[in-house]
Amino acid sequence: METLFNGRLSIEVSAHGAELCSIFANAKEYLWQAEPEFWKRHSPVLFPIVGSVWENEYRNEGSTYVLTQHGFARDMEFKLILEQNDELRYQLVSNEETLKKYPFPFCLEIGYRIRDKKIDVMWEVKNTGEKEMHFQIGAHPAFYYPDFDAETQERGFFGFNKKSGLKYILISEKGCADPDTQYPLKLTDELLPLNTHTFDKDALILEDSQVRRVTLYNKEKKPYLSLHFDAPVVGLWSPPGKNAPFVCIEPWYGRCDRAHYTGEYKNKDWMQHLQPEETFRGKYTIEIEE
Repeated sequence: METLFNGRLSIEVSAHGAELCSIFANAKEYLWQAEPEFWKRHSPVLFPIVGSVWENEYRNEGSTYVLTQHGFARDMEFKLILEQNDELRYQLVSNEETLKKYPFPFCLEIGYRIRDKKIDVMWEVKNTGEKEMHFQIGAHPAFYYPDFDAETQERGFFGFNKKSGLKYILISEKGCADPDTQYPLKLTDELLPLNTHTFDKDALILEDSQVRRVTLYNKEKKPYLSLHFDAPVVGLWSPPGKNAPFVCIEPWYGRCDRAHYTGEYKNKDWMQHLQPEETFRGKYTIEIEE
C-alpha cells in the first residue's frame, strides 16, 4: 500500500487493481472500507468492460470470449512506475493470461494526484497491438454516507450540475440494461433525496453526458463530497436491499450490454476505440467539500 499526504488529506492506494483504498480528511474516512457483508471493494477500476456482457460472452472477429462483470484489471497486480510527493502511477501490460480473455495488446496506466482537498484519478490506455482496439473503462468508488444511521431511512441527497430534465435507465436482466426505457430523475428543490429504497431496482444510469458533476450532500443539505468528470455515462448505486452505509458515484466511458445483445464487441453501446499506438486519456476528480 502506498500513501500520499499533503497536510489536508491522505490517500492510500494498493498495487492490487491499482485501487484507491482510503481517503482520510477532517479526521475521518470517506472511502468505503470494503466490509464483505456489504461489498468487498473500495474503488475498483473497471477495464476492459464496464458492467456485464450478455451471458458473460462477447464476440470479436468470429471468436467468442468470456468476460465476467467489470473485466479483469481490478483483480490484477499493477506495477508502481512513479512515486512522488503528490502523485502515484501504476501500470498493467497485457500478457498471455489477458489475451485469452481479451485479444488486444494494451498498456493501462492508472494515476492518482492530490492537490488541496482534491484527488485526480487519471487513466491512460495505449493500444500496443497492430489492430484497432476496442475497450471500456470506468470507476466504481464507494463513499460513506455522511452521518449514517441504520435505524432511519434518510441517507442525504445527490445534487447535479444540471437541475432539471435528467433521465436514467435501469439494469433489466442478468446485469444488462434496457436503454430504450428512460425514467425521469425526480428532484426535490433541485436535489435527489436518497433513502433506503432509492436503489431498490439497482443502479441508476445517466447517459449522454447529462451531468458533469455529482455532489453528495448530508441530511442538512450541506455539501459533503463531489465528483467532477467528463465521462459520458455515470452510474449511481448502493447494494439493493442491504441498508448499506455507502453509495457509489461511478463515471464510465462505457456501460453494460443492452439485454440480449449478441452483436460484435466493437459495436457495443459506449465503446471506445484506439488505432495502433494511439492513447486514450480520461480523468475524474474527487473533491472533499467539507
